[in-house]
Amino acid sequence: MLENNTIAPAFSLLDQDEQTHTLADYAGKWVLVYFYPKDDTPGCTAEACAIRDAYNDFEKQGIVVLGISKDSPKSHKKFADKYELPFILLSDPSGGMISAYDSFKEKSMFGKTFMGINRGSYLINPDGIIARVYPKVDPANHAGQILIDAEEMMK
Repeated sequence: MLENNTIAPAFSLLDQDEQTHTLADYAGKWVLVYFYPKDDTPGCTAEACAIRDAYNDFEKQGIVVLGISKDSPKSHKKFADKYELPFILLSDPSGGMISAYDSFKEKSMFGKTFMGINRGSYLINPDGIIARVYPKVDPANHAGQILIDAEEMMK
């Protein structure tokens, strides 16, 4: 994972509505960039729904939420609609942003190893600097931890 106090890598990706988003679009704002393996899977759904349920608190703190996976904009649209996700989901089919944020890792399941997206997050400050790295997250509790950390950092 990237480290705290480093410049967040730039990106330009399509969202679930096929609109382009860049990190520069959010200059001057706090941004949560969270990486997840796949739309509509149990852990990813739990994490997205926990962020959805806390979304008003993210907005109150002025934090933009960007979820990223390799899934297509069409897949993201279905996922966002199904679970009424109010935040942006970005599609990174090439894995370029995922790799730039060091979130493509060797994983293992059922005794087999493979390369996949690490469930991790970055809280980026208004100057485009990584303020906090979350290399491993508990999908159900991650949103609350980010809000606590952000509140501390914004004091």
